[in-house]
Amino acid sequence: MSVLTLGTVAFDTIQTPYGSSGKVVGGAASYIALAVSHFTKQQHVVSVIGDDFPQPFLAELERRGASLDGLTRVPGGESFHWSGSYHDDMVGRDTLATDLNVLIGWEPKVAKSGKTAEFVMLGNLDPAVQGVVLDQITSPKLVVLDTMNFWMDVALEPLKKVIGRVDVLTVNDEEARQLTGEHFLPKAARAIHAMGPKTVVIKKGEHGALMFQGEHTFFAPAYPLEKVMDPTGAGDTFAGGFVGYLAAQHKAHGEVTWDHMKQAVTVGSVMASFTCEAFGTEGIAQLTASDVKERWSAYRALTDCGTVAWPQG
Repeated sequence: MSVLTLGTVAFDTIQTPYGSSGKVVGGAASYIALAVSHFTKQQHVVSVIGDDFPQPFLAELERRGASLDGLTRVPGGESFHWSGSYHDDMVGRDTLATDLNVLIGWEPKVAKSGKTAEFVMLGNLDPAVQGVVLDQITSPKLVVLDTMNFWMDVALEPLKKVIGRVDVLTVNDEEARQLTGEHFLPKAARAIHAMGPKTVVIKKGEHGALMFQGEHTFFAPAYPLEKVMDPTGAGDTFAGGFVGYLAAQHKAHGEVTWDHMKQAVTVGSVMASFTCEAFGTEGIAQLTASDVKERWSAYRALTDCGTVAWPQG
């Protein structure tokens, strides 16, 4: 099963209470693509870069099976660059600079090979760009969309329009409340269902993630880390692990079940934990299959309490 990944391939400059990164590779599509590559070698990346972007990272994506035919290179252009500083709680952050650069005026073109992708991961970007890419996909089996509160502030109606076209929406808890006006997350999920998506994944950072589908609800904790160096890209890594796992299960079983989706949330949570342990993409880029499996086994043990023996009488 092939996956099409849309998002930024970019630079980040990050400050946290534990240090600073300097200018490192980042961007939603970078994290998503690295996570997806653990589950399928059929991936198409749609993004835009300037000629300042490092070739070794692109070569690594290609080595992992990602096609870069949909990657627009702008001669003389500078790649998107975000700079931010995290608060002591490693949750709140301040944006210090956002240099759109080559994103300005970019018209995404999906290569012929990517138009038939079965799974589509629309990473956080302008809803209009997400819609343009979705228009170019012929008959996807599953479309996942990630967004953020900025687009709810400046492009709410276009965002709602593209949300109505996807199967799965991933947002954090604050974004779910802002999008729906509902404080309690089960109510917020039902309101999002009414917009179109059959499945809603609400990320809660270090407190895990909730998934809603019809009358079904699932909760997965986050993997407890002794130290968080940089949470940037953790949500993108989660999304990449989620959609990549589902693509692999569809290839193996010919369908995506509710159980597969529950498993995908746990896999996404585990993969996101690696991203938090290093600056930029370093944590996810260095992963091996055995690393992921070992941590997932430890993760599974977190909630395995055996059989509960209820008192009689």
